[in-house]
Amino acid sequence: MKTILEGRPRLAAEINKVAETAGYLWQKGWAERNGGNITVNITEWIDETIREMPAISNVLPIGTTLPLLKGCYFYCKGTNKRMRDLARAPMENGSVIRILDDCAHYVIIADQPVLPTSELPSHLSVHNYLLETGSPYRASVHTHPIELVAMTHCRRFLEKDVATRLLWSMIPETKAFCPRGLGIIPYQLPGSMALAEATIRELADYDVVMWEKHGVFAVDTDVMAAFDQVDVLNKSALIYIASKNMGFEPEGMSEEQMREMSIAFHLPK
Repeated sequence: MKTILEGRPRLAAEINKVAETAGYLWQKGWAERNGGNITVNITEWIDETIREMPAISNVLPIGTTLPLLKGCYFYCKGTNKRMRDLARAPMENGSVIRILDDCAHYVIIADQPVLPTSELPSHLSVHNYLLETGSPYRASVHTHPIELVAMTHCRRFLEKDVATRLLWSMIPETKAFCPRGLGIIPYQLPGSMALAEATIRELADYDVVMWEKHGVFAVDTDVMAAFDQVDVLNKSALIYIASKNMGFEPEGMSEEQMREMSIAFHLPK
């Protein structure tokens, strides 16, 4: 079957990153069944031939109006599709969509009429925010990292920046590679606009936000970079839990050591 990726190496490279990341999410046990979502703004790799492609779906409602997304194109994981399947066949388990001029509807244009995730309104709302703020970020990843989710079952870690400071203190790389830390969002109905709005508020201060008892939502320049931030944060959670399992409270890096890190690597304090 002919694919939209044929003869478009830059677009294909971005979709291949999505497939690779989906494989990592599955291998880590962060994407059970059809869990998790990936959405990438691919507008910059869209040529005139693609712009002229007819829709292969009916006109579909987004569920909200997003004025900055007029004429944008996104690759979206399909609803009820598994990450392990997306990893081997991204264009059979996801689709390319075009946002229509009313900014409230979209159509699928390739490769198959695979409906996007049911969380599309929240993902697209975040992308609208990213464009509004002039952010270079084009990818969003939602996944269920086991140890980070486990921490949200402890009330103490839901307090502002408590988890961030603990995770930063477990290993120097965490603050170096996740300098904005981890935002926390109290439980909201998955896929709801209330959750989307809370996520957008947190993204003003964080690149990765934790949805209580659910999972994380990360944004970055591409899907691999977004995955890396979650991976680093979850490594710190693993170190913390391993220490507790060994019978002691981990000492962590001191405030002075973390200040030294911030100065040496020009990080936010």
